[in-house]
Amino acid sequence: MRHIISILMENEAGALSRVAGLFSARGYNIESLSVAPTEDESLSRLTLVTRGSEEIIEQITKQLNKLVDVVKLLDLTEGPHIEREMMLIKVKAGTASQREEIKRLADIFRGNIIDVTDTTFTIELTGDVQKLDAFIETIKQTDIIETVRSGVTGISRGAKALTL
Repeated sequence: MRHIISILMENEAGALSRVAGLFSARGYNIESLSVAPTEDESLSRLTLVTRGSEEIIEQITKQLNKLVDVVKLLDLTEGPHIEREMMLIKVKAGTASQREEIKRLADIFRGNIIDVTDTTFTIELTGDVQKLDAFIETIKQTDIIETVRSGVTGISRGAKALTL
């Protein structure tokens, strides 16, 4: 099962490396990783996506909690949450019909065309993983030049929060 784990950790050199090292040393895969400082400059929030059984996820969270850099941890998939990912996708747009079709699809998916050349469009899309995957499926694979994704970020719904 897919899990989104959000970690509040010390904003220090090597902290990310220790978290990633824990995963690689035990043969676990990180599907997505996003990290940035929080409102408290001494802390960073790391959001990662991984897959595993309940037993494996429990083992991962216990081992993460043992790391000295980890202040607090929350498995967002245990409760209601909001997740988003940002994608930049560059597509071929050489002909008038291609350009119109891409504009139409960008509008349908609530994307923004952020760069235009004679032969390409670059589109920015934000949404959940399924929305971004659906956009990629809708655009012909031969029309895609390059895709960049930010990785999942997430937050709990309601009063529940990952704070000190």
